[in-house]
Amino acid sequence: MNEHDASSVELRPDSVQLTREGALACVTLSHPGRMNAITVSMWNQLRVVFDTLSTDDSVRCVIVRGEGGQFAAGADIREFPAVRGDVSQVRHYHQHILAPALQAVADCPHPVVAQLEGVCVGGGLEIACQADLRIAGTSTRFGVPINKLGFPMAPDEMRGLLALVGRATTMAILLEGRVFDAAEALSLGLLTRVVPDAEVADQTRACAERIMRGAPLAARINKRQSRHLQQGAPLDESHYQDFFSYAESHDHREGVTAFLAGRTPVFTGD
Repeated sequence: MNEHDASSVELRPDSVQLTREGALACVTLSHPGRMNAITVSMWNQLRVVFDTLSTDDSVRCVIVRGEGGQFAAGADIREFPAVRGDVSQVRHYHQHILAPALQAVADCPHPVVAQLEGVCVGGGLEIACQADLRIAGTSTRFGVPINKLGFPMAPDEMRGLLALVGRATTMAILLEGRVFDAAEALSLGLLTRVVPDAEVADQTRACAERIMRGAPLAARINKRQSRHLQQGAPLDESHYQDFFSYAESHDHREGVTAFLAGRTPVFTGD
């Protein structure tokens, strides 16, 4: 690439970064100077990253976090006039950009832990709601103040919040549009635990390590079964076959054998 070509390339400051440390995958929302406000490009990248992780059986846990001590200040409103200018654009933005990204996080078969710091509002909170566990610092702030922007929460985005905290709390969050602290978020059922700000990263990592010491096969089955049960649909024979499929697995035999032998099990996910 010559000098002219290099100068013509647009270097986007907004990105979703994927790093790996063995079986641990870290997904980082990065938009410096914007408290990681999520652009259309970032929503699309988030979907691609989680779709990729979902097909990788070597992953045992995923941490989703924000860069620079912030999780995410919601969608990047500066893009709205261009990407949400009329009914057609609004529908496309919410149904074909945000919804698939959130669904990709929700569909990840591996345990997902959200590391929450700074602000976690709007679209940031929607992402956090799709994680399995949420660990926040004491000064983290939460909320969905979109009523001040004149629009409601789209159905595919509301689904995650409803599943986590129920209708009454969802309505309180949306109708009042308040931004509230981590202690209140914990009391509302939004969080798994709250820790001192300086310990968020370490506590999230410790949580991930506890998950990865367990059997990945069991974790994946727990995720599938809990989602089905939460939907209220009846269990049929296929669901029972899926659940009891662990019985002759390596992980199950290894877990019992290791326990009886007084040693640490070595799980493979098989």
